[in-house]
Amino acid sequence: MKRLILASASPRRYELLSLTLLPFETYPSTLEEKMDHSLTPSRLVESLAEQKAADIFTQKPDCVILGADTIVSYQNNRLGKPKDRMEAAEMLRMLSGQTHEVYTGVCLIDETKKVIFSVKTNVTFHTLDENTIEWYLNTGEPFDKAGGYGIQGSGSLLVDKIEGDYFNVVGLPISKVVRSLKEFGFSFTESVTKTE
Repeated sequence: MKRLILASASPRRYELLSLTLLPFETYPSTLEEKMDHSLTPSRLVESLAEQKAADIFTQKPDCVILGADTIVSYQNNRLGKPKDRMEAAEMLRMLSGQTHEVYTGVCLIDETKKVIFSVKTNVTFHTLDENTIEWYLNTGEPFDKAGGYGIQGSGSLLVDKIEGDYFNVVGLPISKVVRSLKEFGFSFTESVTKTE
């Protein structure tokens, strides 16, 4: 079986891929991403995931590379990671009491094939007062996450409901990923040896 490489430094994606119990290594892409804002959100995240995967594939052509990218979209505003506290606060005010979309694009590539897809999840926030926003900013969580929040941490308290794949919001739609990995010869159902 080929080596599986995760082209990401995200600890959340690392944790999710670890759930499969498949052996893998991480080689984060340092490529400067090209953002084509004319693309739909789903095509944009697919493009960014493909750029990351292709970058690492040039360095590890004998491996299967997994690239991923996540964005938050609200009323045609694409929200990446906030640059600072002020931008994080603006994002949270924008999302307060509203439903937004989280898109994660995935690219799997080896020397014979390429599989690209994206998954969308709808997330609805409670109405957030200024005290709640200040409290959440003080947790430090918003600053390395698309949309300025992390649903798997204290940001879960901001969320009223979701429609779709929860793990997609965390950063990797792991169920669809493992099924796509079957096309590359991986089987998560064979990754654990039966014990008596």
